[in-house]
Amino acid sequence: MAGRETPDLAAAAVAGGADVVELGFPFSDPLADGPAIRLAAERALAEGMRTAACLDCLRRTRALVDVPLVPMTYAALLEAYGWERFAADAADAGATSLIVADLPADLHPALRRVQLVAPTSSDERIELAAARTDGWLYLVTLTGTTGVRSELSPELAPLVERTRRLTEIPLYAGFGISTPAHAAAAAELADGVVVGSAALAAAEDGPRALERFVASLRAALT
Repeated sequence: MAGRETPDLAAAAVAGGADVVELGFPFSDPLADGPAIRLAAERALAEGMRTAACLDCLRRTRALVDVPLVPMTYAALLEAYGWERFAADAADAGATSLIVADLPADLHPALRRVQLVAPTSSDERIELAAARTDGWLYLVTLTGTTGVRSELSPELAPLVERTRRLTEIPLYAGFGISTPAHAAAAAELADGVVVGSAALAAAEDGPRALERFVASLRAALT
């Protein structure tokens, strides 16, 4: 989540082996997010992290890391800021792509972004998302919000199988992937894993703790 410590945390994640860093731009009603990310967003907003401050955070993060940086937010933020203006300013600040969690694939097709699909997505929607996604497709592994889970979602395997029949785009699995064991199991199915809430929990203890957590995930994938 964008904030004062974010550049150092991002650098720590990369040092631990992260290939991509997702940078949350806080929104007051994050429908896809569970308690950990909601709390992080509330803290960021309380610290004054509005869009301009988040873009500055992105720019400072880009100065420290050379992996892809992907801001993640919600459509209302872009609507308020201006769709084309946001895309341009984010790219200028160092964004590689975007994730707009609640923006359907058939709206604002000119906006370059990573598309999400879920177990509830129809084959038609998966094909559309795959055709319009930027580089990879984000598989939401469960029906629900983000958050730490005790087990990997049983909905992931059928979703991967169905999606692979429809596209050759790389598939990254997220939502509920919380441990190295989860990451290893998900990576047997998908091409990559996305870890959010558990990484935020590790970051509560500072950059070194986050680096160790990411390194544990990386070790599980090798």
